[in-house]
Amino acid sequence: MTRALTDEERTYLASQRLGRLATVDAKGAPQNNPVAFVVDDDGRIVIGGYRMPDTRKFKNVKQNANVAFVVDDLKSIDPWAPRMIEIRGTAEALDDADPPMESMSRAVIRITPTWIKSFGLD
Repeated sequence: MTRALTDEERTYLASQRLGRLATVDAKGAPQNNPVAFVVDDDGRIVIGGYRMPDTRKFKNVKQNANVAFVVDDLKSIDPWAPRMIEIRGTAEALDDADPPMESMSRAVIRITPTWIKSFGLD
């Protein structure tokens, strides 16, 4: 089952350039990496890199499609106003797709959300 991003969540994600992707390797060990991303027209998260096919995260996704992706920041410090979105879903390690940024590898990770939690975005 997929869950679509709301307009508010899309707007927030479009204002951000860095997220954190959590993957799990074949032995069950977790890994968490900062990543560049965009949201495609279908509401999927597309993650790119310059040497993506060589990364652990890319290899992990090929073996285990379950991932979590988080983007957060502080709207203000005083008053304390955190904003965040957590997306859990299934990921694909694609070898030939349009990258999120020019000059990145054509290998990308694409996440289809199945669960989304956000707060502080209004």
